[in-house]
Amino acid sequence: MKLNKKIITLTMGGIALVLLLVILSTIGSVNLSLGEIFSALINNDNKMVTTIVYKMRLPRNILAALVGANLAVSGILLQSVMKNSLADPGITGVSTGASVMAVIILLLSPAYTSMLPFFAFIGGALACTLVYIMAWKNGLHPGRIVLSGVAINTILGGVISYLSTMHSDKIQSAMLWLNGSLATKTWVDVNMLITYSIVGLIIALFLIRSANVLQLGDDAARNLGFNVNLTRLAISAVAVFLAATATAVVGIISFVGLIVPHIARMLMGSDHKYTIPFSIIFGAIVLLVADTLARTIGGPIEIPVGVIMSIIGGPFFLYLLRRKGSY
Repeated sequence: MKLNKKIITLTMGGIALVLLLVILSTIGSVNLSLGEIFSALINNDNKMVTTIVYKMRLPRNILAALVGANLAVSGILLQSVMKNSLADPGITGVSTGASVMAVIILLLSPAYTSMLPFFAFIGGALACTLVYIMAWKNGLHPGRIVLSGVAINTILGGVISYLSTMHSDKIQSAMLWLNGSLATKTWVDVNMLITYSIVGLIIALFLIRSANVLQLGDDAARNLGFNVNLTRLAISAVAVFLAATATAVVGIISFVGLIVPHIARMLMGSDHKYTIPFSIIFGAIVLLVADTLARTIGGPIEIPVGVIMSIIGGPFFLYLLRRKGSY
């Protein structure tokens, strides 16, 4: 694909994202027209529509876009570091590690809820480190990374189950979060995540050259003057930061960081100069659409978006696992 086509693709994707943020705000238990939305927001002439759109749907859609962008970029950075097309915040244990710390806060120390992103980052970083340690044997092998991630996810999932059982009287408040849901999210949640997202995504853009160099191999990277271990650590830290902060706010949502990077490479090639910006845009679109399905497909009953992504992403993961060279 030529340079101009890639830029056009990114531009069109950005326009599509903005349009979807508005258009999908019309869909829900009460369907609205675009005219009603603009009239209510600009003239404030219909309090009910203003409440539905501004206080309920718009913050939820913006939050979905932020979370999708975070998870997608986290996935493409982890795949770059681990040289594994199956790496993903969920598969590698990052999301579950963040979840353990978040559950501890939600169930045992709810007074510290405002610090959820910080504690989730610590949990995600520890889980990612464990996966690295378990998978390392004369280098990182794709198969060992996946198996190590499965093992860590199983162990941490057991910890979450134990905490849920021991504190069953408080678990209702964490159930939607455990399933990955944007239900009841407000501007407070958007404000909690937006700063972390902007900082993390900007840093990710500054790591484009480093991610590209890692693709050349360790020897080539060293010859170009890069400290390979430090570069891996920096990229991994940003990937964990993006995934953990998103998980802290909305819970466990899997496979966004697996699906989007693959589509990005198919459409934009392997240069992170294009795949990272594309992942920001397309990750936001994927989760925005998935969340709209989650709140409408079940009628009056809302399905957590984490469930929707698992249904979509599970078969996609098995397909990649079966492809020659993926494992």
